[in-house]
Amino acid sequence: MDYSKNVIAIFDKYAADYQQKYMDVSLYHDTFDFFCDNIIISNPKILELACGPGNITKYLLEKRSDLDILGTDLAPKMLDLARQNNPNATFELLDCRAISSLKVHFDGIMCGFCLPYLSKKEAENLMSDAAKLLNKNGLIYISTMEDNHSKSGIQKSSKGDELFMNFHEEKYLSEALIINGFEILKTERKITFDASNNKVVDLILIAKLK
Repeated sequence: MDYSKNVIAIFDKYAADYQQKYMDVSLYHDTFDFFCDNIIISNPKILELACGPGNITKYLLEKRSDLDILGTDLAPKMLDLARQNNPNATFELLDCRAISSLKVHFDGIMCGFCLPYLSKKEAENLMSDAAKLLNKNGLIYISTMEDNHSKSGIQKSSKGDELFMNFHEEKYLSEALIINGFEILKTERKITFDASNNKVVDLILIAKLK
């Protein structure tokens, strides 16, 4: 089943709340720095998927003002916020499952917490599509909630909204990257706790196209 319409509706509904909660990305600064530092050319073209209110975009541009960033998202209200927060970046409405429609190539792809809204197959397809869009030695950054994929399912928020969330596993994500010509440069995990004090493991993979 395609849950994307529900995802769009919820993220449009709570765009401002999401911005307030997630604009601070300091927990991930070291991984964003690694991504930026390993793109060695000047004025690199970066594709950001599921950019939300432009929280990651903002940090990347603070780290490297020479980045030429195209931010994409499915939620129009998220894109409105992203434009306000990042007047020096470009943003457009695009489903991350349709990036093969893009006619340009990039030096880096930022995919921050897009995968929780993609099935295992869609996540694997994304690796393949990304490889075709990246220039040689281009980097991809992937972050997602890590757990057994079988635990994926509908989660209900405190406000009563239901959203299908996918958990992903390092093994098949890494395999998909390697199969599509990537060399994994960095694997890292960040541990946080949700509102119910349950442990949440965030998996970060950074890979280079050989």
